[in-house]
Amino acid sequence: MYDYVIIGGGIVGLATAYALRKNQPSARLAVIEKEDGIAKHQTGRNSGVIHSGVYYKPGSMKARMSVQGRQSMIEFCQKHDVPHDVCGKVLVATEQEELPRMEALYERVQENGVHVSRIDQDELKDIEPHVNGLAGIKVPGTGIVDYKSVSSKLMELLEEEDVEFFFGSAVKAIKESEHEVVIETDTETIRTGYFINCAGLHSDRIVQMTGIHSDVRIVPFRGEYFQLKEEKNHLVKGLIYPIPNPDFPFLGVHLTKMMDGHIHAGPNAVLSLKREGYRKTSFDLKDMWDTVSFQGFWKMAGPNMKEGLKEMVRSVHKESFVKSLQRLVPEIAAEDIVPAEAGVRAQAMLKDGKLVDDFHIISGKRSIHVCNAPSPAATASLEIGREIARQVPEVRRIHVVS
Repeated sequence: MYDYVIIGGGIVGLATAYALRKNQPSARLAVIEKEDGIAKHQTGRNSGVIHSGVYYKPGSMKARMSVQGRQSMIEFCQKHDVPHDVCGKVLVATEQEELPRMEALYERVQENGVHVSRIDQDELKDIEPHVNGLAGIKVPGTGIVDYKSVSSKLMELLEEEDVEFFFGSAVKAIKESEHEVVIETDTETIRTGYFINCAGLHSDRIVQMTGIHSDVRIVPFRGEYFQLKEEKNHLVKGLIYPIPNPDFPFLGVHLTKMMDGHIHAGPNAVLSLKREGYRKTSFDLKDMWDTVSFQGFWKMAGPNMKEGLKEMVRSVHKESFVKSLQRLVPEIAAEDIVPAEAGVRAQAMLKDGKLVDDFHIISGKRSIHVCNAPSPAATASLEIGREIARQVPEVRRIHVVS
């Protein structure tokens, strides 16, 4: 019998267990993960950026938690000797029509309390000599880290505090009663007073198992990356991002220095026909049906068809992908990039076709569900964990053990 069980061994689940252990040092805690180890999906397949909170709506959870989360993530890395680099980044306006969008973004950033500065073409060239840009925004607080390393450190700390891990345990059924929750996995039955759903790509299915009515559906988008050949790494010093299009939900193709020294280029965001579909050929009938049978998907697809088609073309046509990179760094050629590991973003969508823009957390009778935690969730993970730990009730005294 556990006091709290966390479903999901990604960085949000681990950070939640970490925060709960700090708040309730004597509680019995366990983490359930269907894979054979931690950080196998979104956590281990992202760009590794410690975001500063530039893009998010002022007052939103994303804005607040990314600003706070950047600081807490850096402090965690410093305290536990996790390699990281606060290298900064630039957002680049490459065309005249982007300058008003850049100015609007600069003004919004001020509301989020993020330290940034406008830079002209010469200052941009001083930071990134090979970049093509009319002007830009400098974000000195942005950093990079390997979130698998952060997750490994979190797991190490949790094991030292007697948190138990169940690997290879996919959740099949959940039954909430007045006094406890019974979680059936494909390997065992686990009883707890309360559970927290941090299942990422499968979080909506965990919600459904509890009988909670929700309009939210996870729709997977594959992020396809290339990386520069080593001899071309000199073309990028840090992180180079475009000015985002506010009418499109993704940030656009960008260039990111990684902790291993590689320069990642991407992502190209295309609909995935499998929730864990990391190849172009990946397909799962249930996952595909969950998407195409959802009315919200078709309501979203219509208005975004033009941008979506661009992403699809870049997915199958390398030269089109390279053209997107050349808007930022003209010297990059098709022969300079090679495919890199893809990721899948768990994007929550509503029945009206709107993408859930903010982190989305809902409560059940004896549960809390993190229903939307795409980027910047890794950056904000320690803050998300703290927020959940503040919300969960004290359950230890009311357990009934059969």
